[in-house]
Amino acid sequence: MNRKRAELLIFVASILLAFVLQLTPLPQALLPFKPYWIALVLIYWAIEAPERIGLGFAFLLGLCGDILAGQLLGEQALRLIILTFIVLRFRSRLRFFPIGQQSLAVLALLLNDRIVVLMIRGFSGDPVPTGGFWIAPLFGMLAWPFVFLLLDDLRARVRSKES
Repeated sequence: MNRKRAELLIFVASILLAFVLQLTPLPQALLPFKPYWIALVLIYWAIEAPERIGLGFAFLLGLCGDILAGQLLGEQALRLIILTFIVLRFRSRLRFFPIGQQSLAVLALLLNDRIVVLMIRGFSGDPVPTGGFWIAPLFGMLAWPFVFLLLDDLRARVRSKES
């Protein structure tokens, strides 16, 4: 298998795995601790391969997430467009941060995502979420090094087999 096809396979598989992890049912007590897996994978690909990720792709990914999760149509799409725009805008800085600083930047991005969710729910008339609503970005920050290192290692293995 050539390098481009292998990288495309890693790209598609990581997004599909993110959807599976996002849709994995958890007990009600653990739901606030579930990271936004789709956003984490999208952040990785926007930093490492921006030519594959654009605002249109983020919109389509968000629409798929809305349909699969049964949420308000366009909620995840708007969230992912805003997230992708910020990551692509600051990509040149984020790319060279050490993993600890990247984790803090991911925390800021996920907190921004939560603020967008609050705005969307406020406009749609949904009730304000409880305090546990703010825990998921912390777990996303903790999951970021593992997501980054796993995907980076897979891409490095593909590159090393080519040489």
